[in-house]
Amino acid sequence: MLELRGASKSYEGAVALAPTDLAVPEGRTLVLLGPSGCGKSTILRLLTGLVSPDAGEVRIDGELLTAENAPELRRRLGYVIQEGGLFPHLTAGENAGLLARWLGWGEERLRGRLEELCALTRLEPALLERYPSELSGGQRQRVALLRALVLDPEALLLDEPLGALDPLVRAELQVELREIVRRLGKTVVLVTHDLAEAAWFADEVVLLEAGRVVQRGAYRELVESPATGFVRRFVEAQRLGRGEGA
Repeated sequence: MLELRGASKSYEGAVALAPTDLAVPEGRTLVLLGPSGCGKSTILRLLTGLVSPDAGEVRIDGELLTAENAPELRRRLGYVIQEGGLFPHLTAGENAGLLARWLGWGEERLRGRLEELCALTRLEPALLERYPSELSGGQRQRVALLRALVLDPEALLLDEPLGALDPLVRAELQVELREIVRRLGKTVVLVTHDLAEAAWFADEVVLLEAGRVVQRGAYRELVESPATGFVRRFVEAQRLGRGEGA
């Protein structure tokens, strides 16, 4: 289980996340939803130990996350950042296997794992020899997901993993990513600002506004029983943006 207990974070006096309690049950997909700057990505950075809370605590499977144990605990998490975050001077295969090599994996073991994950993510193995600039957006996102999965992590943290793709590629990868998540049965925290994407992936949705959780529950509850005026406006704006009710 991934858990925040009263965790908060500010930058230069600006609140990124107010004190927040949040637990992600094992094997479930929690979607963090909301506009830019609402605190979604801050929650992921806290869960990975990339930043420390100003107050409160972060726990992974009950173990307190600290500066000392963060590198070790982070290996139990697969993290996909916005637009993939691949190193441009490394091939796709070198990007995917970077941490495994650092941990001392042999080439045969790593090759076998990458072949297995290429089949899972529907990535042509020959593309592992190419550099990120030689790949399409969808291919780069597959490599980023492959990199996140290479150590067989307990949980996946996905920060708008499909946000930079064109609509057709995004729709295709949404289907594939949900299939992968269900097949692996992993705990997932997915960040998005898109209501339709939340509906597609979520077992549970958390909607944030200005660093605070304003509603948590099933997607249907969010849409049919908005808890605040902000929730109602957010839902209506998303629907109008997709042309619903026009």
